[in-house]
Amino acid sequence: MACEFSGIVRDAFLAAGHFAVSCDLEPTESLGPHHRGDVRAILDQGWDLMIAHPPCDDLSRSGTGSWAAKVADGRQAAALSFVSELMAAPIHRICIENPPGRISTAIRKPDQYIQPYQFGRMESKKTGLWLKNLPLLVPTKVVPSIFNWVHLHGESKDRKKNRSRFFHGIAEAMATQWGSLPIL
Repeated sequence: MACEFSGIVRDAFLAAGHFAVSCDLEPTESLGPHHRGDVRAILDQGWDLMIAHPPCDDLSRSGTGSWAAKVADGRQAAALSFVSELMAAPIHRICIENPPGRISTAIRKPDQYIQPYQFGRMESKKTGLWLKNLPLLVPTKVVPSIFNWVHLHGESKDRKKNRSRFFHGIAEAMATQWGSLPIL
């Protein structure tokens, strides 16, 4: 699980009986196999599935007001290059997740948009999935959406981490649906 400090997706795969490792520049928040460092250093180690959560700071539509500065100083180009490297990794099955934004226009549109409320949570947070050799993720438990996840997190030192944390229901659906695919 690339760019995942929380271990949420990794732990869902471990709970489903799979070998899984998270990787992030930050230490993991939970126990479990974790590589602390740049994921590009381990992309060629024979993985059969990668679920990547590249930082959306310079890519998300919610940051369009600062895109000009991010283009001018090269941050957006670097972020898009990183996403392209993840998409081109020598891994048979890949999922890149990110909110709507620059990836859709600079690289390609996502294969699917999902919402936490399709997987048992009452929050909305539109998330794109760019898939390689994976089927669309099937909603598991649709519930009413009551509030927007992003708006719950006001200014704080942990705002970025809190807003980027993945949802357990989606992670469990990934582990159940994609973890059962035959290894190639």
